[in-house]
Amino acid sequence: MSMSQPVPPKHPEQQSLAMTDSQRWFLLTVTVVVAGLMYLLAPVLTPFLVAALLAYLGDPLVDRMETRGLPRTAAVVVVFVLLLSVIVALLLLLVPALQQQVSTLARNLPTYLEWVQLHAAPWLSNTLGLEAPLLDWASLKTTVQHYWTEMGGLASGLMSWVSQSSLALVAALANLVLVPVVAFYLLRDWDQLITKIAALLPRRWTGTATRLAQESDTVLGAFLRGQLLVMLVLAIVYSLGLWWVGLELALIIGVVAGLVSFVPYLGFIIGILLAGIAAAMQFHDAYYLLLVAAVFGVGQALEGMLLTPLLVGDKIGLHPVAVIFAVMAGGQLFGFVGVLLALPVAAVIMVLLRHLHRQYQQSELYADP
Repeated sequence: MSMSQPVPPKHPEQQSLAMTDSQRWFLLTVTVVVAGLMYLLAPVLTPFLVAALLAYLGDPLVDRMETRGLPRTAAVVVVFVLLLSVIVALLLLLVPALQQQVSTLARNLPTYLEWVQLHAAPWLSNTLGLEAPLLDWASLKTTVQHYWTEMGGLASGLMSWVSQSSLALVAALANLVLVPVVAFYLLRDWDQLITKIAALLPRRWTGTATRLAQESDTVLGAFLRGQLLVMLVLAIVYSLGLWWVGLELALIIGVVAGLVSFVPYLGFIIGILLAGIAAAMQFHDAYYLLLVAAVFGVGQALEGMLLTPLLVGDKIGLHPVAVIFAVMAGGQLFGFVGVLLALPVAAVIMVLLRHLHRQYQQSELYADP
Protein backbone atom coordinates (compact mmCIF):
# COMPACT_ATOMS: atom_id res chain seq x y z
CA MET A 1 0.00 0.00 0.00
CA SER A 2 1.35 3.41 -0.89
CA MET A 3 2.23 5.67 2.00
CA SER A 4 1.26 8.80 0.04
CA GLN A 5 -2.45 8.26 -0.33
CA PRO A 6 -4.43 11.45 -0.93
CA VAL A 7 -6.15 12.97 2.08
CA PRO A 8 -9.93 12.84 1.67
CA PRO A 9 -11.50 16.23 0.94
CA LYS A 10 -13.24 18.12 3.69
CA HIS A 11 -16.90 17.59 4.19
CA PRO A 12 -18.90 20.29 2.31
CA GLU A 13 -20.37 21.48 5.58
CA GLN A 14 -16.90 21.93 7.04
CA GLN A 15 -15.83 23.94 4.00
CA SER A 16 -18.87 26.19 4.24
CA LEU A 17 -18.34 26.81 7.94
CA ALA A 18 -14.64 27.68 7.72
CA MET A 19 -13.95 31.09 9.32
CA THR A 20 -11.09 33.51 9.18
CA ASP A 21 -9.29 34.66 12.32
CA SER A 22 -11.02 38.04 12.21
CA GLN A 23 -14.43 36.36 12.04
CA ARG A 24 -13.57 34.16 15.00
CA TRP A 25 -12.48 37.18 17.03
CA PHE A 26 -15.68 39.00 16.06
CA LEU A 27 -17.86 36.11 17.24
CA LEU A 28 -15.86 35.80 20.46
CA THR A 29 -16.24 39.53 21.12
CA VAL A 30 -19.99 39.42 20.51
CA THR A 31 -20.33 36.42 22.85
CA VAL A 32 -18.36 38.12 25.62
CA VAL A 33 -20.33 41.37 25.26
CA VAL A 34 -23.68 39.56 25.36
CA ALA A 35 -22.64 37.52 28.42
CA GLY A 36 -21.39 40.68 30.16
CA LEU A 37 -24.63 42.54 29.46
CA MET A 38 -26.66 39.60 30.76
CA TYR A 39 -24.61 39.58 33.95
CA LEU A 40 -24.99 43.34 34.48
CA LEU A 41 -28.67 43.46 33.56
CA ALA A 42 -29.69 40.25 35.35
CA PRO A 43 -32.10 42.00 37.81
CA VAL A 44 -33.87 43.73 34.91
CA LEU A 45 -34.05 40.69 32.64
CA THR A 46 -36.22 38.52 34.90
CA PRO A 47 -39.66 39.77 33.73
CA PHE A 48 -38.53 39.65 30.09
CA LEU A 49 -37.29 36.07 30.45
CA VAL A 50 -40.53 35.00 32.11
CA ALA A 51 -42.45 36.69 29.29
CA ALA A 52 -40.29 34.98 26.66
CA LEU A 53 -40.89 31.63 28.38
CA LEU A 54 -44.66 32.15 28.26
CA ALA A 55 -44.46 33.18 24.60
CA TYR A 56 -42.37 30.12 23.69
CA LEU A 57 -44.79 27.81 25.50
CA GLY A 58 -47.80 29.32 23.76
CA ASP A 59 -46.41 29.67 20.22
CA PRO A 60 -47.13 26.09 19.01
CA LEU A 61 -50.79 26.37 20.02
CA VAL A 62 -51.06 29.77 18.31
CA ASP A 63 -49.54 28.29 15.15
CA ARG A 64 -52.10 25.47 15.17
CA MET A 65 -54.97 27.91 15.51
CA GLU A 66 -53.48 30.05 12.75
CA THR A 67 -53.29 27.10 10.35
CA ARG A 68 -57.02 26.50 10.96
CA GLY A 69 -57.88 29.98 9.73
CA LEU A 70 -57.90 32.03 12.93
CA PRO A 71 -56.05 35.36 12.62
CA ARG A 72 -52.75 35.49 14.47
CA THR A 73 -53.81 38.25 16.87
CA ALA A 74 -57.08 36.50 17.75
CA ALA A 75 -55.23 33.21 18.32
CA VAL A 76 -52.75 35.01 20.57
CA VAL A 77 -55.58 36.52 22.61
CA VAL A 78 -57.19 33.08 23.09
CA VAL A 79 -53.93 31.37 24.10
CA PHE A 80 -52.90 34.33 26.23
CA VAL A 81 -56.17 34.24 28.18
CA LEU A 82 -55.83 30.48 28.64
CA LEU A 83 -52.26 30.77 29.96
CA LEU A 84 -53.09 33.57 32.37
CA SER A 85 -56.21 31.74 33.57
CA VAL A 86 -54.20 28.60 34.33
CA ILE A 87 -51.49 30.56 36.16
CA VAL A 88 -53.98 32.60 38.21
CA ALA A 89 -56.01 29.48 39.06
CA LEU A 90 -52.89 27.65 40.24
CA LEU A 91 -51.85 30.61 42.38
CA LEU A 92 -55.30 30.99 43.91
CA LEU A 93 -55.46 27.29 44.71
CA LEU A 94 -51.89 26.66 45.82
CA VAL A 95 -50.80 29.75 47.72
CA PRO A 96 -53.44 29.61 50.51
CA ALA A 97 -53.12 25.83 50.85
CA LEU A 98 -49.32 25.97 50.98
CA GLN A 99 -49.46 28.81 53.49
CA GLN A 100 -51.72 26.71 55.70
CA GLN A 101 -49.39 23.71 55.47
CA VAL A 102 -46.35 25.85 56.31
CA SER A 103 -48.23 27.10 59.38
CA THR A 104 -49.00 23.49 60.31
CA LEU A 105 -45.34 22.59 59.91
CA ALA A 106 -44.27 25.51 62.09
CA ARG A 107 -46.84 24.62 64.76
CA ASN A 108 -45.78 20.97 64.85
CA LEU A 109 -42.01 21.51 64.81
CA PRO A 110 -41.62 21.11 68.59
CA THR A 111 -43.58 17.85 68.38
CA TYR A 112 -41.36 16.66 65.57
CA LEU A 113 -38.25 17.49 67.58
CA GLU A 114 -39.65 15.56 70.54
CA TRP A 115 -40.24 12.55 68.27
CA VAL A 116 -36.66 12.75 67.03
CA GLN A 117 -35.41 12.89 70.62
CA LEU A 118 -37.51 9.98 71.87
CA HIS A 119 -37.51 7.65 68.84
CA ALA A 120 -35.18 8.54 65.95
CA ALA A 121 -32.05 9.27 68.01
CA PRO A 122 -32.28 6.07 70.11
CA TRP A 123 -33.03 4.00 67.01
CA LEU A 124 -29.96 5.38 65.21
CA SER A 125 -27.86 4.69 68.28
CA ASN A 126 -29.08 1.10 68.81
CA THR A 127 -29.36 0.02 65.16
CA LEU A 128 -26.53 1.78 63.38
CA GLY A 129 -24.25 2.51 66.29
CA LEU A 130 -24.47 6.24 65.63
CA GLU A 131 -24.22 8.20 68.82
CA ALA A 132 -26.41 11.27 68.76
CA PRO A 133 -24.56 14.45 69.71
CA LEU A 134 -25.19 15.84 73.15
CA LEU A 135 -28.00 18.32 72.63
CA ASP A 136 -30.08 20.36 75.00
CA TRP A 137 -33.42 19.39 73.48
CA ALA A 138 -35.39 21.85 75.59
CA SER A 139 -33.20 24.73 74.43
CA LEU A 140 -33.43 23.49 70.84
CA LYS A 141 -37.23 23.48 70.99
CA THR A 142 -37.22 26.99 72.43
CA THR A 143 -34.83 28.15 69.71
CA VAL A 144 -36.96 26.65 66.96
CA GLN A 145 -40.11 28.24 68.33
CA HIS A 146 -38.34 31.58 68.65
CA TYR A 147 -36.99 31.21 65.09
CA TRP A 148 -40.43 30.64 63.60
CA THR A 149 -41.82 33.52 65.64
CA GLU A 150 -39.07 35.75 64.31
CA MET A 151 -39.74 34.54 60.78
CA GLY A 152 -43.40 35.44 61.20
CA GLY A 153 -42.43 38.86 62.49
CA LEU A 154 -39.94 39.29 59.69
CA ALA A 155 -42.58 38.39 57.11
CA SER A 156 -45.04 40.85 58.65
CA GLY A 157 -42.36 43.52 58.76
CA LEU A 158 -41.42 42.86 55.17
CA MET A 159 -45.03 43.16 54.03
CA SER A 160 -45.41 46.34 56.04
CA TRP A 161 -42.25 47.78 54.48
CA VAL A 162 -43.43 46.89 50.99
CA SER A 163 -46.81 48.49 51.64
CA GLN A 164 -45.13 51.64 52.97
CA SER A 165 -42.37 51.85 50.38
CA SER A 166 -43.83 53.42 47.27
CA LEU A 167 -40.74 52.57 45.20
CA ALA A 168 -40.86 48.85 46.03
CA LEU A 169 -44.61 48.75 45.45
CA VAL A 170 -44.28 50.52 42.09
CA ALA A 171 -41.49 48.14 41.03
CA ALA A 172 -43.55 45.08 41.98
CA LEU A 173 -46.61 46.38 40.14
CA ALA A 174 -44.49 47.31 37.12
CA ASN A 175 -43.10 43.77 36.87
CA LEU A 176 -46.57 42.32 37.38
CA VAL A 177 -47.91 44.37 34.47
CA LEU A 178 -44.75 44.10 32.36
CA VAL A 179 -44.70 40.29 32.12
CA PRO A 180 -48.12 39.83 30.45
CA VAL A 181 -47.66 42.87 28.19
CA VAL A 182 -44.25 41.72 26.92
CA ALA A 183 -45.50 38.13 26.63
CA PHE A 184 -48.45 39.26 24.49
CA TYR A 185 -46.30 41.19 22.02
CA LEU A 186 -43.65 38.47 21.85
CA LEU A 187 -46.31 35.83 21.22
CA ARG A 188 -47.94 37.93 18.51
CA ASP A 189 -44.67 38.68 16.68
CA TRP A 190 -42.82 35.43 17.50
CA ASP A 191 -42.60 34.11 13.93
CA GLN A 192 -41.51 37.49 12.59
CA LEU A 193 -38.78 37.77 15.22
CA ILE A 194 -37.46 34.30 14.35
CA THR A 195 -37.47 35.20 10.63
CA LYS A 196 -35.58 38.45 11.25
CA ILE A 197 -33.00 36.71 13.42
CA ALA A 198 -32.49 34.07 10.72
CA ALA A 199 -32.05 36.83 8.12
CA LEU A 200 -29.13 38.27 10.11
CA LEU A 201 -27.09 35.07 9.85
CA PRO A 202 -24.38 34.75 7.18
CA ARG A 203 -25.85 32.96 4.15
CA ARG A 204 -23.28 30.17 4.23
CA TRP A 205 -24.39 29.28 7.77
CA THR A 206 -28.12 29.23 7.01
CA GLY A 207 -28.46 25.48 6.45
CA THR A 208 -26.48 24.46 9.51
CA ALA A 209 -28.07 27.14 11.70
CA THR A 210 -31.57 26.04 10.63
CA ARG A 211 -30.83 22.41 11.44
CA LEU A 212 -29.30 23.28 14.82
CA ALA A 213 -32.24 25.57 15.61
CA GLN A 214 -34.69 22.77 14.83
CA GLU A 215 -32.76 20.34 17.07
CA SER A 216 -32.59 22.96 19.83
CA ASP A 217 -36.33 23.60 19.53
CA THR A 218 -37.01 19.88 19.89
CA VAL A 219 -34.86 19.67 23.02
CA LEU A 220 -36.22 22.89 24.51
CA GLY A 221 -39.76 21.81 23.77
CA ALA A 222 -39.15 18.56 25.61
CA PHE A 223 -37.68 20.44 28.56
CA LEU A 224 -40.06 23.36 28.83
CA ARG A 225 -43.35 21.87 27.64
CA GLY A 226 -42.98 18.17 28.32
CA GLN A 227 -41.04 18.36 31.56
CA LEU A 228 -43.28 21.07 33.02
CA LEU A 229 -46.31 18.87 32.34
CA VAL A 230 -44.55 15.88 33.92
CA MET A 231 -43.70 17.95 37.01
CA LEU A 232 -47.28 19.22 37.27
CA VAL A 233 -48.83 15.76 36.93
CA LEU A 234 -46.41 14.22 39.43
CA ALA A 235 -47.07 17.01 41.94
CA ILE A 236 -50.81 16.32 41.64
CA VAL A 237 -50.36 12.54 41.89
CA TYR A 238 -48.07 12.75 44.92
CA SER A 239 -50.24 15.34 46.68
CA LEU A 240 -53.48 13.41 46.12
CA GLY A 241 -51.84 10.12 47.09
CA LEU A 242 -50.42 11.51 50.32
CA TRP A 243 -53.74 13.21 51.06
CA TRP A 244 -55.41 9.81 50.64
CA VAL A 245 -52.93 8.37 53.12
CA GLY A 246 -53.96 11.13 55.55
CA LEU A 247 -50.67 13.00 55.76
CA GLU A 248 -51.04 16.54 57.11
CA LEU A 249 -48.20 17.88 54.95
CA ALA A 250 -49.42 16.12 51.79
CA LEU A 251 -49.57 19.21 49.57
CA ILE A 252 -46.22 20.76 50.43
CA ILE A 253 -44.37 17.43 50.13
CA GLY A 254 -46.16 16.56 46.88
CA VAL A 255 -45.36 19.95 45.36
CA VAL A 256 -41.69 19.75 46.38
CA ALA A 257 -41.37 16.21 44.98
CA GLY A 258 -43.00 17.29 41.73
CA LEU A 259 -40.85 20.40 41.32
CA VAL A 260 -37.54 18.56 41.71
CA SER A 261 -38.59 15.67 39.46
CA PHE A 262 -36.87 17.33 36.48
CA VAL A 263 -33.84 15.37 37.71
CA PRO A 264 -34.58 11.65 37.27
CA TYR A 265 -35.27 9.87 40.58
CA LEU A 266 -34.52 13.00 42.63
CA GLY A 267 -38.18 13.86 43.17
CA PHE A 268 -38.90 10.25 44.11
CA ILE A 269 -36.01 10.09 46.61
CA ILE A 270 -36.67 13.46 48.26
CA GLY A 271 -40.42 12.92 48.30
CA ILE A 272 -40.39 9.45 49.83
CA LEU A 273 -37.86 10.53 52.49
CA LEU A 274 -39.85 13.60 53.51
CA ALA A 275 -43.18 11.78 53.39
CA GLY A 276 -41.76 8.79 55.28
CA ILE A 277 -40.41 10.99 58.07
CA ALA A 278 -43.66 12.97 58.24
CA ALA A 279 -45.74 9.77 58.31
CA ALA A 280 -43.58 8.26 61.07
CA MET A 281 -43.94 11.40 63.18
CA GLN A 282 -47.67 11.73 62.60
CA PHE A 283 -48.93 8.13 62.74
CA HIS A 284 -46.19 6.19 64.63
CA ASP A 285 -47.18 3.13 62.58
CA ALA A 286 -45.13 1.26 59.96
CA TYR A 287 -48.31 0.53 57.98
CA TYR A 288 -48.44 4.14 56.83
CA LEU A 289 -44.85 3.94 55.66
CA LEU A 290 -45.94 1.16 53.31
CA LEU A 291 -48.77 3.37 52.04
CA VAL A 292 -46.32 6.22 51.40
CA ALA A 293 -44.00 3.85 49.53
CA ALA A 294 -46.96 2.66 47.45
CA VAL A 295 -47.88 6.25 46.52
CA PHE A 296 -44.38 7.08 45.30
CA GLY A 297 -44.06 3.69 43.61
CA VAL A 298 -47.18 4.44 41.58
CA GLY A 299 -45.88 7.91 40.76
CA GLN A 300 -42.49 6.57 39.67
CA ALA A 301 -44.08 3.87 37.50
CA LEU A 302 -46.43 6.45 35.96
CA GLU A 303 -43.50 8.73 35.20
CA GLY A 304 -41.28 6.04 33.72
CA MET A 305 -43.85 4.12 31.67
CA LEU A 306 -46.28 6.85 30.57
CA LEU A 307 -45.46 10.49 31.32
CA THR A 308 -41.81 10.75 30.27
CA PRO A 309 -42.11 8.62 27.07
CA LEU A 310 -45.31 10.40 26.04
CA LEU A 311 -44.54 14.02 26.97
CA VAL A 312 -40.74 14.25 26.94
CA GLY A 313 -39.38 11.36 24.90
CA ASP A 314 -35.72 10.44 24.63
CA LYS A 315 -34.51 13.52 22.77
CA ILE A 316 -33.13 15.56 25.65
CA GLY A 317 -29.85 13.74 26.13
CA LEU A 318 -28.86 15.52 29.35
CA HIS A 319 -27.38 13.43 32.12
CA PRO A 320 -28.93 14.03 35.57
CA VAL A 321 -25.56 15.24 36.89
CA ALA A 322 -25.40 17.75 34.03
CA VAL A 323 -28.88 19.00 34.95
CA ILE A 324 -27.90 19.54 38.59
CA PHE A 325 -24.63 21.23 37.62
CA ALA A 326 -26.40 23.51 35.10
CA VAL A 327 -28.94 24.72 37.66
CA MET A 328 -26.31 25.30 40.36
CA ALA A 329 -23.89 27.02 37.97
CA GLY A 330 -26.62 29.25 36.55
CA GLY A 331 -27.73 30.30 40.02
CA GLN A 332 -24.15 30.98 41.12
CA LEU A 333 -23.30 33.08 38.06
CA PHE A 334 -26.52 34.97 37.34
CA GLY A 335 -28.81 34.43 40.36
CA PHE A 336 -32.48 33.77 39.67
CA VAL A 337 -32.03 34.68 36.01
CA GLY A 338 -29.35 32.01 35.76
CA VAL A 339 -31.70 29.42 37.26
CA LEU A 340 -34.32 30.31 34.64
CA LEU A 341 -31.78 30.04 31.83
CA ALA A 342 -29.83 27.04 33.11
CA LEU A 343 -31.75 24.17 31.55
CA PRO A 344 -32.54 25.84 28.20
CA VAL A 345 -28.92 26.91 27.78
CA ALA A 346 -27.67 23.47 28.81
CA ALA A 347 -30.00 21.84 26.28
CA VAL A 348 -28.76 24.11 23.47
CA ILE A 349 -25.14 23.47 24.49
CA MET A 350 -25.81 19.74 24.20
CA VAL A 351 -27.11 20.26 20.65
CA LEU A 352 -23.97 22.24 19.75
CA LEU A 353 -21.72 19.60 21.32
CA ARG A 354 -23.41 16.91 19.25
CA HIS A 355 -22.81 19.03 16.14
CA LEU A 356 -19.14 19.51 17.05
CA HIS A 357 -18.85 15.77 17.68
CA ARG A 358 -20.17 15.05 14.18
CA GLN A 359 -17.74 17.56 12.70
CA TYR A 360 -14.87 16.02 14.64
CA GLN A 361 -15.71 12.55 13.31
CA GLN A 362 -15.62 13.96 9.77
CA SER A 363 -12.34 15.83 10.29
CA GLU A 364 -8.83 14.85 9.22
CA LEU A 365 -7.81 14.68 12.88
CA TYR A 366 -10.24 11.84 13.56
CA ALA A 367 -10.14 10.01 10.22
CA ASP A 368 -7.47 7.43 9.42
CA PRO A 369 -5.75 8.58 6.21
